[in-house]
Amino acid sequence: MTVVVPTYNEVDNVVSLVERLLALPMPSLHVLIADDNSPDGTGEVADKLAAENPGRVTVVHRAGKEGLGRAYVDGMSRALDAGADYVAQMDADLSHPPEALPGLLGTLLSTRAGVVIGSRYVPGGQLDENWPFYRRALSGWANFYVHTLLNVRIRDLTAGFKVWQADVLRDIGLDRVQSNGYSFQVEMHYLATQLGHTIIEVPIRFEERTSGASKMTTRTKVESAVMPFRLRWKHRSRGA
Repeated sequence: MTVVVPTYNEVDNVVSLVERLLALPMPSLHVLIADDNSPDGTGEVADKLAAENPGRVTVVHRAGKEGLGRAYVDGMSRALDAGADYVAQMDADLSHPPEALPGLLGTLLSTRAGVVIGSRYVPGGQLDENWPFYRRALSGWANFYVHTLLNVRIRDLTAGFKVWQADVLRDIGLDRVQSNGYSFQVEMHYLATQLGHTIIEVPIRFEERTSGASKMTTRTKVESAVMPFRLRWKHRSRGA
């Protein structure tokens, strides 16, 4: 399994994240860091981690900050080209618990689902008590908004912690994904659903970051609001 981790100014978190991932009882796990030319030196630290862990850590240096969605498309495409059977995605800010990955993969294998989501909003899922109220409200509203427009029956539609079957990603066709920012998560869920793939949510505890800053901007919020309308228009006559 390859874990794709986009980074931009995550120098305070990337070492801990990689150490925790490589400590998992998953000897075939590979970490692919897609860094958007972070000015804080994240890319250089990632290169050091790759040098210290040959064959297990790879770094993709991208030209600049093009958005979370573009970083994921790049990283996932490279993982598929390298022959990964399963591709995981997670944030670099330690909000997603690496220790939950074996369980996500185990659920994927035992159920033969197309994708398994680490969900905040299914029974047993938790949000860090320190997660700001406005973030909780924004996340709740975003899920309600997308549910209403796209009728996708997933509780955590904006979730960014998941494991995919490689064949599902190939079926979706990463080259057709339009999103640049956080709406990437919604678009991928929508396309997988439209193609008939099974999506399963399992509970996780979502932690508030302790280092670094959120990358959520006004621009990404606007894109996230507009994307569901684009998805309905683009894919309604194609059956995805």
